[in-house]
Amino acid sequence: MSAPLKDAVVAALDTIIDPESGKSVTALGLIEGLVVKNGHVGFSIEVDPAQGAKMEPLRKACEKVVYGVPGVLSVTAVLTAHAANAAPGGAPRTQAPRPQPHSHSHGSPSLDGIKNVKHIIAVASGKGGVGKSTVAVNLAAALAKLGLNVGLLDADIYGPSIPRMLGIKGKPDSDGKKLQPMENHGLKCMSIGFMVDEDTPMIWRGPMVQSALTQMLGDVNWGALDVLVVDMPPGTGDAQLTMAQRVPLSGAVIVSTPQEIALIDARKGLAMFQKTEVPILGLIENMAYFISPESGEKSYIFGEGGARRTAEKLGVPFLGEVPLHMDIRARSDEGQPLVACDDTHPQTADFVAIAEKVMGALGAGAAKPVPRIVVE
Repeated sequence: MSAPLKDAVVAALDTIIDPESGKSVTALGLIEGLVVKNGHVGFSIEVDPAQGAKMEPLRKACEKVVYGVPGVLSVTAVLTAHAANAAPGGAPRTQAPRPQPHSHSHGSPSLDGIKNVKHIIAVASGKGGVGKSTVAVNLAAALAKLGLNVGLLDADIYGPSIPRMLGIKGKPDSDGKKLQPMENHGLKCMSIGFMVDEDTPMIWRGPMVQSALTQMLGDVNWGALDVLVVDMPPGTGDAQLTMAQRVPLSGAVIVSTPQEIALIDARKGLAMFQKTEVPILGLIENMAYFISPESGEKSYIFGEGGARRTAEKLGVPFLGEVPLHMDIRARSDEGQPLVACDDTHPQTADFVAIAEKVMGALGAGAAKPVPRIVVE
């Protein structure tokens, strides 16, 4: 973090006066989680929930004054309200929220960047550790191998792994309004991992998660895509609800391993998408079996056929099995996805077969309007 630039940002914010108190936003302790990295600035403004709408002009003023600081390339200021955690003196108390390092647009980010994207599909899992990101990368590569223009959004804010899996380093360029996606192996890609160091933990609250996801969709120049594959974080939390609420998803692919403990959570993820009226494109069984590198023998170490039986029971398509293979793991670690780099590998054929089924499901109908979530 550049100390001189950060000091200049703080000094600029100190000129913004809260009209009700007559004090600066810094004196009131309203500025939280200030992050300055490579010219990109992000921070939140903690306000009383009852004053949220009235504080929007103050937020815009803070964003504008910081954008005018020499050396600042982009700014995002986000209002956050946590009534239950007021600190002594009236200043709200919060954990460090996540930075938004790539937009200086005023107000909530739009989804203009995805207007030329025909289909958006979410690759999700009910729990971590099932190889969802590996499946997402190789599925995207398989769709590209079938002749589609494909993008890949790493929406796993707390554990972004797509940059490493695609072998991409560096920062995305910007034209001052939108980021240009990074690209490798024929895939356009965007990830919060391009904005922060690989070992930096993401200690961010729900509103910041939602804002970051929306910006990575709408503030990126994706161009014309046939499919945008979204690698979701595991579970059924903010990211999934944000995608279901704000994005015209064409469908969701659920990834699970065969054992019942994973399938329990997979069923929860599947049910969440169904309740938000997102079509289920199908279920993939990852790590279906282990292939011995010496003998080629299959070992069903996590049980056999659990995901297939679950799909049949729930009446959703079963897209296929992917084995626990050392080559898939090694290629992912090396930034050389198996499907993108080895046409002759048997597991490349597995992913291509799955991609063909996904293509068939997408061809059955156009992307649907953004659904509304109703809590009963």
